[in-house]
Formats: sequence, structure tokens, C-alpha cells
Amino acid sequence: MDRQDFASLMLKVQDIAEAVVAPNATAVDAEAGWPEAGIRALQREGLGGLVVPAAYGGKGHGLYALARACEILGQECASTAICFGMHCVGSSVISANATPDQQARFLAPICEGRHITTLSLSEAGTGVHFYLPQTTMEAVSDDAFSLTGNKTFVTNGGKADSYVVSVVAASPEAPIGQFSCIVVPADAEGIRWGANWEGLGMRGNSSRTMELQGVRVPRRNLLGKEGDQIWYIFNVVLPYFLIAMAGTFLGAATTALEEARRHLSRRYHTHTGSSLAQASVLQHRLGTLWGMVERTRRLTYHAAASFDAGDPDSLTAVMAAKVEVADCVVTVVNEAMTLCGGIGYRKGSRLHRLLRDARAAHLMSPTTDILRVWIGRALLGQPLLSD
Repeated sequence: MDRQDFASLMLKVQDIAEAVVAPNATAVDAEAGWPEAGIRALQREGLGGLVVPAAYGGKGHGLYALARACEILGQECASTAICFGMHCVGSSVISANATPDQQARFLAPICEGRHITTLSLSEAGTGVHFYLPQTTMEAVSDDAFSLTGNKTFVTNGGKADSYVVSVVAASPEAPIGQFSCIVVPADAEGIRWGANWEGLGMRGNSSRTMELQGVRVPRRNLLGKEGDQIWYIFNVVLPYFLIAMAGTFLGAATTALEEARRHLSRRYHTHTGSSLAQASVLQHRLGTLWGMVERTRRLTYHAAASFDAGDPDSLTAVMAAKVEVADCVVTVVNEAMTLCGGIGYRKGSRLHRLLRDARAAHLMSPTTDILRVWIGRALLGQPLLSD
């Protein structure tokens, strides 16, 4: 796709963000409702296949397009952005080594706007070590596996049509730590869902617990070969997931900055007639925030483009992008609230929602602390998973 076509695609995202996502953002937050209107609008415009290769019927884009799309959506509703982003991550995992059968059953309906997918990796027992599943996969016949275990914080939980689930081999003869990824259809018998998500922020995620009780899944749903999960984690899951989060929270930071700019531009003191925009200390503080957002944006775009170009060191930049965006969004929203004073601090204000959403940036795994350790290890030539 050339530059003009890419711009046209992003304009579609912008139109949906303004016409559909923005009007529903307050209700999504207040009611903790899954942002169905925005997701369905994106599907109708063919954006469900954003990162699916063109050979499979998708748009054929990578991290750069995902960053831009999530940033645009995140300016209006972080929940919509991350729900769409997680669908794209799941789509990229299925696409990575898709068999012709998987292309027909999963990728074709994804690209046609008829199918939502997502990741189901995290577990309560392993916490932020999302790459170490305890959910088991046991061969029960020549053509089927049985899955048993519990997943937590499944974005789009109970709303998606399929789930990319990480598992460990149950057979005692299997090599230790033989982790795999497999696609579980939403209607598979034995799936149970926990209560609806009631988070402080990111309330539209439908981030629920998934219980798998002897769920029978066709062997043909296995992604790649048995034991391939670590390859998927570092070559597909991690880069796509980190950039989806970076784009989402970059959008939130951009909106917070704009809220502060608008407030300072229109607020006057009646006793002096002077605008807050004329105060040098406030000019200085706003300028500092702009610089923080802009350099973080450039790092995110650079990291995404480097990965798309096949740069061997791009994963380090991608990890750094998520880290820096997390610091940026929390700082900028906090400072914007201070600059807006009581108007920004009131319950129900846009900054109130952004403040609650932004805090999740540090918590969503891999956490900021883990990523900083991994970045250091990468720079020192050490294995990322050395402990």
C-alpha cells in the first residue's frame, strides 16, 4: 500500500474515532461496557484485517499502522483502542504461520469483518510472567486436544469469536516447558467466564477470567508446532502487543495535553482580564509537556517502523517505546489536571477518565519494571529470560 492509500486508511480510523468512538466513550467508561459500536464500525471498514497479510485477504500492515490506529482511537477512548489492538495482536499471531485451513476458518472472516479474536495468555499463578502458562494441553485423540486451566485479564473476554490461548504440554513424556499456542473458538464446550471487569480505568476492556474445563479443541487449531510459544512471544506477541499499548496510551497523552492547552487558552481572570495563556510559568510547563509527548511519539513511530523494516535490534526500541509512553502518559495527565485546576479535577471530567485509564500503562504486562530489565539485558547481550 502506498503512502496515499495509507493516509486514506488512517482517515477512515479518524472518521470512526470522531463519529462513533467519541460519542460512546463516556458511556463505555461509566457502564464498563465493551465498546461494540466502535469495534463493529472498524470491522465494517475492513480494518479488522489491518495486520493480516494481503495474501490472506488483509491490509498487510505491521506495527507502524497499528501504532497510528491505536493512537487515533486512544485519543477518544483508550478502551476501544486496546480492544481493537488486542484483536490485531491475536490476528498477527494466527497469521504468522497460518495453515491453509486456519486461513480459511479464522483469517478470512477476520478480514471480512465477521470475526474478532484476542489473546488469552495471563494467569493468576504466574502473574506478569505471561510467557509461562500453567494451563495444560493434553492429546485426547489423533485429532483433538483437551485444555484445562484458568486465564486472567482476557481483553475482549466473552466478546471475541476466538481466543489465542497459551498452554503447556500435559503429557509426562513431553519436554519440560513445552509451551504452545492454540486457537480456541468462543463456542467451545467447557469455557466459563468470570464476572465482568470492574476496573478503576480501562473499564470497557471486558477484561475477564476465562475458565477452561476440559475444553476440546481440534489439533488443526494449533499454531505452528508444539512447543513454539516462546518463538511467538518474542517474534509476534511482544512487539505487536507493546506497540498496541504504546499507541493507545500515546493517544491518551495527546488528548490530555490538548485539554490543558484549551483550558489555558480560554481561561481568563476577571479581576485582571489577562489570559492564563499569557503566564510565562504556564507557557513553560505546557511546552515541557509538549516536548515529552512529541519525543515519545517519535520513539514509538521509529520503533514500529524499524520492526517493520526487519531491523534486528528493533525489539529493544519497541520495549523502550512502551516504557517511555507509560511514563509519559501518567506524567502528562497528572500535569494537565494540575494546569486545569478544579475544572479538570472534578469527577466526570475528561481528565478524570484519562487519569484512571493512564495508570494501567505501567501495570499491563510486561510491566515497566520488567521491560527496563529486559532492555538492559538486551543491551548487555544477556538472555531476556535469564531468571
